[in-house]
Amino acid sequence: MVELGRERAGTGGAGRRPSAARRTDRMSAQPKLRSLFRTQAKTMRLSQGAVGILLLLPALALLAGLTLYPMLYGIWLSLHHKHSFFPQQSWAGLENYWFLLDDAEFRESVWRGVVYSVSTIVLQIVLGVAAALALNQSFPGRSLVRGIVLFPYMIPTVVAVILWKWLLNNQFGLINYGLVALGLIDAPINWMGRAYIMASLILISVWQFFPFVLLAVLARLQTIPNELYEAARVDGAGAFSRFLHITLPQLASVLFIVLLLRTIWMFTKFDTVWLMTQGGGAEKYIRTLPVYAYLRTFHYYEAGTGAAASVVMFLLLVVFAAAYFAIFRREERL
Repeated sequence: MVELGRERAGTGGAGRRPSAARRTDRMSAQPKLRSLFRTQAKTMRLSQGAVGILLLLPALALLAGLTLYPMLYGIWLSLHHKHSFFPQQSWAGLENYWFLLDDAEFRESVWRGVVYSVSTIVLQIVLGVAAALALNQSFPGRSLVRGIVLFPYMIPTVVAVILWKWLLNNQFGLINYGLVALGLIDAPINWMGRAYIMASLILISVWQFFPFVLLAVLARLQTIPNELYEAARVDGAGAFSRFLHITLPQLASVLFIVLLLRTIWMFTKFDTVWLMTQGGGAEKYIRTLPVYAYLRTFHYYEAGTGAAASVVMFLLLVVFAAAYFAIFRREERL
């Protein structure tokens, strides 16, 4: 009996040993499983990142094909003597750029482009801010007036130019007719002549593009808290003081963005200027830098020189953008 009990006890102890071993194996396997799960999670994250990159590749390729390649090709083209249509080319180095520096027509086109862009931008901002302040007030028919004011920005450029060339015609234009009828002038003015064609171009551009400034400024005006104006009225501030110390600082960030965009767009403006020069003899007096680059490429068939003019225009805009962002960061710190 004692021996049988001992055998049973020995058998029971031997039966309990595998369960303890299993527990020991499980405890030792837990760190391995954790490390395995971590490795799999890292692999999944890496695979997700790879999938994200693969999904972005078509967009990046399209962006590079539409922006980076034309820019690099334009720089390469500016370093060659290249015919615009025939496969004739030779290395020129910086000769195209030296030619532009010696070309009086190029310097005049740069100056005209600066005059045109600065004049239109200043007038667009002044007119856009004034119109936005007026349309921010409550009055009957405000929604209708807002829609009418946005009309110039919605019509095609070719329609706007044809319309204004008809209005400014020196023989049957409504502008001359109205000025003569009011007694402001004695004889019709040749608005498309060399003396007034730049003023006419500026007028058309301001009329067509000031609604962009109006939209941006009006959207910002509607977010300014009325409590600021009420507190200023309590302190006895007048309308001009409220505009100077409340409205203008609140509009600073929007005006900085508008200034950057309008400068880039107006300095590189081609369609309005080109359409104004068709059918007249004063096109030389509004020949800006984009028109000069176009004429060099497709009229004189000097693709290298035209590309060099385009590269110079790009570098001028880069310098302006760098100065702009430096000033903008300084204003933000203040």
